[in-house]
Amino acid sequence: MPKLKTRKAASKRYKVTGNSNFLRRHAFKGHLLMKKSNKQKRKLSQTLCVNINDVKAIQLMLPY
Repeated sequence: MPKLKTRKAASKRYKVTGNSNFLRRHAFKGHLLMKKSNKQKRKLSQTLCVNINDVKAIQLMLPY
């Protein structure tokens, strides 16, 4: 059985928590920030858990 490789793009985007959930960042925080309100930018800065429907795919990308 060959070794599984980690998807490097996924390893830069997701962090694993203690009970094997994944944390991700919000989208829409990269540019065009002048037109967004401070409240919206503050909310977009927070991290959140990945949806349960996407966890299996991320586990395949990050096997270790």
